[in-house]
Amino acid sequence: MAAFADPKVCAVTVPDATDSTFGTLYVVATPIGNLDDMSVRALRVLKSVALIAAEDTRHSQRLLQHFGIQTPLAACHEHNEREEGGRFVTRLLAGDDVALVSDAGTPLISDPGYHLVRHARLAGIRVVPVPGACALVAALSAAGLASDRFIFEGFLPAKGAGRRSRLEALREEPRTLIFYEAPHRILESLQDMAAVFGAERPALLARELTKTFETLKGLPLEQLCAFVEQDPNQQRGECVVLVAGHVAAEEGEAVSAEGLRVLDLLLAQMPLKRAAALAASITGERKNALYQAALARKGAAGG
Repeated sequence: MAAFADPKVCAVTVPDATDSTFGTLYVVATPIGNLDDMSVRALRVLKSVALIAAEDTRHSQRLLQHFGIQTPLAACHEHNEREEGGRFVTRLLAGDDVALVSDAGTPLISDPGYHLVRHARLAGIRVVPVPGACALVAALSAAGLASDRFIFEGFLPAKGAGRRSRLEALREEPRTLIFYEAPHRILESLQDMAAVFGAERPALLARELTKTFETLKGLPLEQLCAFVEQDPNQQRGECVVLVAGHVAAEEGEAVSAEGLRVLDLLLAQMPLKRAAALAASITGERKNALYQAALARKGAAGG
């Protein structure tokens, strides 16, 4: 696909189920921190619609003022979405275009908007995504964990018992796991993950993405817990946690030729245990299998 496509060629076709006399509901992604991530298309849509449905009108008003947008705002948050959704649908049915925005990132991704979008589609109203920033996708793209298959779990339960129960249900999930977490719970959540998934499970903390104090720290869970505990600054701001998927143990599992090559390079530079752990992080192969291979190679070399 070309980097810059002709907007006429890429124009959205109105589905047969919609009525062309209705307005359009635009689901508009906004920056998660860096305002330079605001797309030209998003700005054009927010300026042209009759109304913007916002998760927090005070927050969104600051964004609109920054870009010189004067479109009226109305609240659409988790506490009023079911009741107020009909108000927006009524405007859409009358022919007005409406934009839906959240406080940051892509609406509906752990944010309000599902009920409005669902009701609009049921009413035959065209719903058009205006893509842009999304914290989970940004974190995954830079994590170095498997990205071909992943599962997004949003926020874990706030209470410890509920959180651990949910993590137990995910313990043998083979796909990369992605969580959002509040800063005041990040350490407890990481500690529960280490207890349930294992101290050596690879993970990454993505904090304050696109902002001044952005952090992307990848470590085994036990070490990541220690990193966050020792630095109170890591317990501030917006957090995304990514955890490698479960790899089932197989008796007599062989290490690949590539795994052995990486292991040999590392063994020449560092102690056996550390070399095995780092080789596992780099290759995705089981640490125990690499450790046993390292022992065998050291033994064969008389070391």
